[in-house]
Formats: sequence, structure tokens, C-alpha cells
Amino acid sequence: MVNKSGILLDSGTNEVEFLEFLLGSTSFGINVLKVREIIKPVEVTKIPHSHPNVEGIMELRGEVLPIIHLRKALDINETYEFPEQKFIVSEFNGMKVILRVDHVTQIHRLSWSDMEKPSSFQQGFDDHITGVIKQESKMILLVDVEKIMFEIYPNLDKGATRLNKNVNPARRDKRIMVAEDSPMLRKLLEETLHGAGFEHISFFENGREAWEYLVTVKNGQERVDLLITDIEMPQMDGHHLTKKVKDDSSLSKIPVIIFSSLITEHLRHKGELVGADAQISKPQLTKLIDLIDSHLFIS
Repeated sequence: MVNKSGILLDSGTNEVEFLEFLLGSTSFGINVLKVREIIKPVEVTKIPHSHPNVEGIMELRGEVLPIIHLRKALDINETYEFPEQKFIVSEFNGMKVILRVDHVTQIHRLSWSDMEKPSSFQQGFDDHITGVIKQESKMILLVDVEKIMFEIYPNLDKGATRLNKNVNPARRDKRIMVAEDSPMLRKLLEETLHGAGFEHISFFENGREAWEYLVTVKNGQERVDLLITDIEMPQMDGHHLTKKVKDDSSLSKIPVIIFSSLITEHLRHKGELVGADAQISKPQLTKLIDLIDSHLFIS
């Protein structure tokens, strides 16, 4: 089990803790808040005609969970494997999955501002990396597990395909900001929001860039009617961004919706503490549109 005592950080501090694990000789990281426990691998039940990155399923305390083979998902072909691999039991996007990794090392605590964008770092993992942590002797790559899950289960929110049939003209003039570091999610949100009739959408890759834009709003140069933000982002996370908005008297009336894979019942209080107006788990795009309408008083 991952010991959760002492590692659940205060909301809005821009700090994060990552569990480091190995795939071959490369170090990767996953947010500790997504980790439920770490167990030894057990016998896996194969599923015919399943996605090639799904190794099979197993039962864990009454729940049947899929096992994702991260080596295959990231196309890592090194022959060496550690003698004792591990299963990381994870919960995000409103579902539980098990990630097979080669080895689990340690937990690192750092500030999101210490994490670099993957665009300046070429490692050959396509767009499956959302951030890079540079240390003295190595680099740790933050893996985009959400993108891996979307590749395996592309229809997680089938309702989003029906949005084009329900375009409300009142949405046309509303100005929406979106802070989201994943290129895949930015594209999906852009298609969904445009399909719903929102024409003025500004996208930002992290909370810091979004905050710099909000400074121009404070100066009266721009207008923002609503902010949608992820939580996990390099430079500044969504909780810290939300806290800065809500602590600023000239911005506090802007509705903030946290749209994140980390919205679970036992983590929801973190968003409440920083003043978020609403929180919704990815990838519930249909419900996201409903939330936007309610906070912009669109009926």
C-alpha cells in the first residue's frame, strides 16, 4: 500500500508529489493522488479481441479491473525487465485501472513550477508525456495516463457526439478560457465547445500562462466569462490558479470549473477549499457543457 499519511498536500500551494517508477531504464512519474495501492503481479485473465495494450483483467477486492501494460502503451522495447514487476492500482477519470510497471522507486515532492514542458525535450514518446522533472543524475517523465486510456477506450463520453444537435445561440458571445496541458484534451475540448456553439475560446497550456492572460483581464484589456482548468499542469496547477483567481477581488466573480481526472469523492474537498464554483471528472464533456450553461445563466 502507498502510505497516504503526510502526503496529501494542502490545496493551492502549487506543490505535488509523484510516484516514480521504471519502464526499462527510463524513469516515469504518476501523481500520488492517482495511486490507490501498489501490489505484486498476480495471474491475469486474458480477454479475447481486447486492445493490444490491455494485458487482461483481474479481481481485486470484489472489483474486476483492467491491466494496462505500460511498456506496450509507450512502445518501449528494451529486453531487460526487473525480476519483480509491480502493479500500480490507479483511479482517475472516474474509473480504476491497474498499470503494470517494471519497478517502483520512490515518491518525490516538488513544485509544479519545477516541471518543464515536454516540448523542449525529445525522448521519442510522441505526446504521451505531459512534463519533465530534471534531477542531477536523471530525468523523470510524467506520463499522460489519460491519453493512454482514451486510446484504449475512445468512447468514454459517447454523449459528446450529440452536442452538435443542441446548439444554443446564447453561447455565441460568451468568452471562455481553458487551461489544459494535454494536446489531446485541448483538441477534444475545442471540438466539443465549438460544436456546442461557443465561438470565443482561449486555450492555455498551463496555469501560469492562464494567469498571465488574466492579468490583462484585470487591466480591462480583455473579458472572460468563465474559466475551465485542469489540475495537473506544469508551472502552475489548477488548484493554485483557482485560488489566485478567487483571492483577487477584480477576478473572483469569474466562475471557475475544475475539469480533471482527479475529481473523486475523497479529493473533491481540495477544489472546494480553493473556491472552485464546480468540479467535474474527465471526460464528461456533455455534463461539462451543462455546467457551463448553468454558471453563465444560459437556459
